[in-house]
Amino acid sequence: MIDYSADILREANEELALLEIEDDEITEDFTDVWVEEPIAPKPDPDQMLALLNSTTPSDRILAARAFCEIQDARAIDRLLELIDDPCPLTRVAVAYALGRNPRPAVVRPLIHQLQSDWNGYVRKGIVWALGNCNDVQILLPLIHALKTDIPAVRLWAASSLAQVGDLGYEVVLAAIPPLIEAMLGDEIAAVRSNCAWSIGRLCLELPSNVVYATAVDALIEVVAEDPELGVRADAKAALLKLGDPRGMQAIETLEADS
Repeated sequence: MIDYSADILREANEELALLEIEDDEITEDFTDVWVEEPIAPKPDPDQMLALLNSTTPSDRILAARAFCEIQDARAIDRLLELIDDPCPLTRVAVAYALGRNPRPAVVRPLIHQLQSDWNGYVRKGIVWALGNCNDVQILLPLIHALKTDIPAVRLWAASSLAQVGDLGYEVVLAAIPPLIEAMLGDEIAAVRSNCAWSIGRLCLELPSNVVYATAVDALIEVVAEDPELGVRADAKAALLKLGDPRGMQAIETLEADS
C-alpha cells in the first residue's frame, strides 16, 4: 500500500481551513484545532475515543482528526456513524481517519458516502481512503469518480486506482482503459499526470498483452504530444520504469529529434 499520508493529510489541513463552517454549534476558536504542525506526542487513543462521542462538534472533529494519526480498531464503529455527519468538516476528518484505519467494514459506507456527498473535499478524502482499502469493491466507484467528478477528486481517484494492482489480474485489466482515457483526454494536467503514473504502476502487473500494448502506446503518445511538460515527464518516467523496448525506442527517437 502506497502511503500518501503525509501529503494528503497536509492537503486536508489546508482544505479544511477553506471550508465554511455551517454548523452554528461550532465555537469561534475552532480554527485553532486545525494547525499544520505535527502533534507530538501522538494523541491519547482513549481520550480521543471519548471525544468521538462528545456532544460538541469541534471535539468530535478533533478526535476524528487524531485518528488520521492513530490506528485503533476501537474507533471504527463510531467513525462510521459520523461519516454522514451534517458538518462537512467532520466528514472530511472521518474520511481520512478511515483511510488510516482501513477495514473491510468501512468499504461499503465509504462508497455510499462518495456517491451521495455534495462536498468535493469530502469526496476527495473518500477516494483516498478507498485506495487504502484493498477491496475489489473500490474499482467501479473510483472509475466513476475519475470520469465524472471535480478535478481534485479525479486527481486522487487516478492515484487510488494505482493501488488495485494487488486485487488481481482482471481488476488491473478493468482499471487501465479508463486511466488511459483520462490520461489522453482530461482537461487538467495534474489528473493526466496521475493517470500516467498509475498506468505505469499497473502495467508492471501485466504480461505483454493487448491491454499492456495499448497502455504503452498511450504513454508514448503523451510523451510526444501532451502540451504540458510535467505530464510528458511523468509519462516518460512511467515508460522508463516499465523498461518496455518500444517505449525506450520512442523516447530515444523523440529526444534525438528534439
